[in-house]
Amino acid sequence: METTISALAAQLQPPRPTPAVPVLPALQGLLPDRGLRPGTAVRVSGSTALALALLAAATTAGTWCAAIGGEGLGLVAAAEIGVALDRLHLVDRPGPHFEDAAAAYADAAGILLLRPGRPLSDRSAARLTALARRHGCALVVDGPWPAPHVQLQVTARQWTGVGMGRGRLRGQRVLVEVGGRGAAARGRQVGLWLPDADGRVRLDAPAQRLHGVRAGHAQLAVAR
Repeated sequence: METTISALAAQLQPPRPTPAVPVLPALQGLLPDRGLRPGTAVRVSGSTALALALLAAATTAGTWCAAIGGEGLGLVAAAEIGVALDRLHLVDRPGPHFEDAAAAYADAAGILLLRPGRPLSDRSAARLTALARRHGCALVVDGPWPAPHVQLQVTARQWTGVGMGRGRLRGQRVLVEVGGRGAAARGRQVGLWLPDADGRVRLDAPAQRLHGVRAGHAQLAVAR
């Protein structure tokens, strides 16, 4: 009898929260859980580099990631920003089967990088989010997504290494607006190197300094 009661009590216990998928230290402050919470969507707009950077720490630690809609993703740029390519599976052109491909990989990958290209319906997004929650998979969306848990929008960028129309691009500074729902709802701005001249993703000095253009640096541009 005691065994039966213990088994029943175990079934009634609420599921323990799945640990957040780790991200690079410089990106932890962008996320309420300081990592990617499985079953939630982080939407990135204005910068595929930022979306890729969110995968770097997890893939180098051995977590599998699947990029659904990976055409034109830029594998060289992904490697340079720290993504372990041997842990990244690409579905280049899912076409009309985008949702089915994402659903299939939700059971196998720790992170899904979704690049829908066109807005998904609320129903489709809810289905994929539910599957991700069930399988302990985090969603990073590079494109349109209804009501994401966290919204990261790159609103301005500045390249370094170019002076007087010559030189090699060596680093990128960006301004990220952080928003979303719940704990992420309070809007704020964060400056990032994405990456710096040494290839590191790190926090920039106070975000307002991004607006100052120094000699030998490319002009600040509004991200599109």
